[in-house]
Amino acid sequence: MSGGTRPAFYALQPGGWRDYVTLLHPPYTLWHLSYVAVGAALAPQMDWVLLGWTTLAFALAMGIGAHALDELHGRPLATRIPDGILIALAAASIAGAASIGIAVAVSRTLWLLAFVAVGAFLVVAYNLELFGGAFHGELWFAGAWGAFPVLTAYFASALTLRADAVAAGAFALLASAAQRRLSTPVRLLRRQLLSINGEVRLRDGATLPVDEKLLAGAPEAALKALAAAVVLLAAALLLARAG
Repeated sequence: MSGGTRPAFYALQPGGWRDYVTLLHPPYTLWHLSYVAVGAALAPQMDWVLLGWTTLAFALAMGIGAHALDELHGRPLATRIPDGILIALAAASIAGAASIGIAVAVSRTLWLLAFVAVGAFLVVAYNLELFGGAFHGELWFAGAWGAFPVLTAYFASALTLRADAVAAGAFALLASAAQRRLSTPVRLLRRQLLSINGEVRLRDGATLPVDEKLLAGAPEAALKALAAAVVLLAAALLLARAG
């Protein structure tokens, strides 16, 4: 959108502590952490302590590490956080997530080390667009930020992957693919737009101006609704297991 518009609907005014809140992409981080809850809640045995550690690991890797690397790579949120702090946040949070994963693997099953390795690779390769951006496409986003948390949380608890885990992973994959499809044009408008000219002519003779609201309003509203819906789904599943 035009000058002065925030780079994301959840972005606060730049500067100070507000930059660190914006860096977390709060609604999207809650959205993707909800996939962890979905995977854990579907597993045959509900282990609340394990869910806590798994959620913490993903919060560190995705919520902090991935977003710090993303901001380091091109400053899409236009924060004023120094590069050194972003690097330190990314390194510490990803290392912390990997340490949690390794500890859980040692106590549960060493097969979890494969999930730890894949997760660490995807966080770095996706957000820094390594290998010419080969791992930065829509399918990689949907797999890494959607299906992967579901499958990891389920496997950590069940020590296997059953049909319900695969179905839930497919749900998360498609929901995350929809997220990226909707967010891509919104990001373009909010972060790159200089001006728009044109109008839409309707059959009754009325006209609508082609502006930022027309182009970005619907997809952004859909993103907010989807984020809330996935969080509520996760909450419902957890409440059902707690009952």
